[in-house]
Amino acid sequence: MIEFDVQDMSCAHCVTAITKAVQARDPQAVVQIDLATKRVRIESALPRETLAQALDEAGYTASLVG
Repeated sequence: MIEFDVQDMSCAHCVTAITKAVQARDPQAVVQIDLATKRVRIESALPRETLAQALDEAGYTASLVG
């Protein structure tokens, strides 16, 4: 599981946009988002750099946690 800190997400629209961006790259990805802590956890076979790029292209700034 790869975890990102995404401070610029704030609503349900953000959750949907992030989920769609990740699953466009990996349809099998499992995306868990906690708006309260602004954390996105992704289970995917893709490398973290690819996932970070997907979040960036969706308009979000993601920092790797851990």
